[in-house]
Amino acid sequence: MPSPPLPPTVRSLLETARRRVDPSEAEWLLAHALGQPRSWLYAHGSDGVADADAARFEHLLARRQAGEPVAYLCGRRGFWTLDLAVTPDTLIPRPETERLVELALARLPADRDLQLADLGTGSGAIALALASERPRAAVVATDASAAALAVARANAQAAGLANVSFHLGDWFGAVQGRRFNLVASNPPYIAEGDPHLSQGDLRHEPPLALSSGRDGLDAIRAIIAAAPAHLRPGGWLLFEHGWTQGEAVRALLHAAGFVDVATHRDLEDRDRVTLGRLPD
Repeated sequence: MPSPPLPPTVRSLLETARRRVDPSEAEWLLAHALGQPRSWLYAHGSDGVADADAARFEHLLARRQAGEPVAYLCGRRGFWTLDLAVTPDTLIPRPETERLVELALARLPADRDLQLADLGTGSGAIALALASERPRAAVVATDASAAALAVARANAQAAGLANVSFHLGDWFGAVQGRRFNLVASNPPYIAEGDPHLSQGDLRHEPPLALSSGRDGLDAIRAIIAAAPAHLRPGGWLLFEHGWTQGEAVRALLHAAGFVDVATHRDLEDRDRVTLGRLPD
C-alpha cells in the first residue's frame, strides 16, 4: 500500500502563495490561518500544516486574489504602537496617518491636562494613538457610524485606554458646546467619481469614509466652518488630505481666520497634513 502523501509545510505553502499574492501578504494570511504571529513562520518553515489549516489559508488567498484587503481578511491592522481590530465598517489605518499623529503630538505638551478630539474616528486609530501618548488628555472620538464606533470602543478597551470617550454624530455635531485644545481628523477627501474609488482596497472600504463632494473637500469645509466655535484660543486644527489638496486646504484655513497655517509632507514627500491655529 502506498504511503499517504505528506502534509504541506509552512515553507511549501508560502512558496506557492508568494507567486499568487504579494509575499508579505502571503505571510500575514498564513500566520492568520494558523493562529500564529508572523514571526513564528520563520522558525517553523519545515512544520507540517494540517489539512483544515491549509484549506483555510487557500480560502484566504482566493479572497485576496479577488481583491479583499488583507486587513479585513485578518481583522487586524497595526497603527502607531497599537494593534487594532478593523472591519469593513471602518477605514483601514494607513502609515501616512501616523504623520498626522506625530504633528499633533508635537503641539501637545505632556505635562498638561488637555481636551482633544478626533472627528471621524473609524477604528479609533488617531484617538487611541493620542490617548496612549498623552495619558493626561481627555480624548473625544466621534463618528457618524455606530458600527465604526463599536469597533473603536472595543479597540480602546483592548488597549486599556480609559481616557477616550466615544460619541455618535457627524463631525462637531456629536460634541456641541465643547471646546478643545486640538482637533484632528482624517476625513473623506477623495472626489466623487474618482477612478481610484473602484481600484484596489478602496473598493471594499466604506464609501462615506472615502469621498466627499465633487472636489473631495466638502467634509473639510464643514469642519473648518464649525471649528472656531469648538476650539479654545490658540487651539490647533489638523487634517490629513490628498496629496494635491494642500494649497486648497491652506486657503480654507486662512479664510476662516486661522494662523500658523502650514502643510507637511509624508514619507513619500507628498503633501499630506495641513494644520492651522486659532488665534489666542
